[in-house]
Amino acid sequence: MGRLEGRVAMVTGAARGLGRATAARFAREGARVCLTDVDLEGASIAAKDLVDGGMDAFASRVDVTSRTEVETAVGRIVERYGRLDILVNNAGVTRDNLLFKMDDDEWRTVLNVHLTGAFMCSRAAQKHMVERNYGRIVNVSSTSALGNRGQANYSAAKAGLQGFTKTLAIELGRYGVTVNSVAPGFIETEMTRATAERMGVDWEDFVAARIENIPVGRGGRPEDVASAILYFASEEAGFVSGQVLYVAGGPRD
Repeated sequence: MGRLEGRVAMVTGAARGLGRATAARFAREGARVCLTDVDLEGASIAAKDLVDGGMDAFASRVDVTSRTEVETAVGRIVERYGRLDILVNNAGVTRDNLLFKMDDDEWRTVLNVHLTGAFMCSRAAQKHMVERNYGRIVNVSSTSALGNRGQANYSAAKAGLQGFTKTLAIELGRYGVTVNSVAPGFIETEMTRATAERMGVDWEDFVAARIENIPVGRGGRPEDVASAILYFASEEAGFVSGQVLYVAGGPRD
């Protein structure tokens, strides 16, 4: 029996990268999973791969900044499965720039997707969790929450997610709902590849430069993050709430 047998999960930003890896890990552990993303085609392909493997999953197009789309998706999940036990707030974007170059749209877009998106999804999901006196919410933050040059918007959003996590843990704990955050360091994903391309840096050189500062001597993989998220989503973490776990190959302050 898997660690999430019988549970129902919603993973945002699940068309690729960390979200897709997390959805796949959940499904292999017995969860029924809704993969949401603004990229419905990508999410549908990911869901089909799981279904073809004998697992229970489906895709839904969701812009996490849209209350209507979020609440519709949550409603579909509950209508289909009768419950929603786990929410992973993973959807995110980057619009990197130095502060003096950063425009209003670059700031608003990143804050809206990460923070407003987590708020919208958590508010919609917690209603059903509270009714059943059980729930797991896992927010995907980042080591950038500690500060990172050229990412004033992203760092602020990820730091905000950590405060959001701790506050929800306080508010929802009495209703059987735990809320935690996973903060990845350098992970080799499509997003980090796009960053290297935007900087005009060869991917192998980009990875090598970052590995120099990682004690375990390698870059992270989406599966590394998915494993940490799985822990917080599992029964084993029932007495763990309001925590931030850095998945970065070494210590973080």
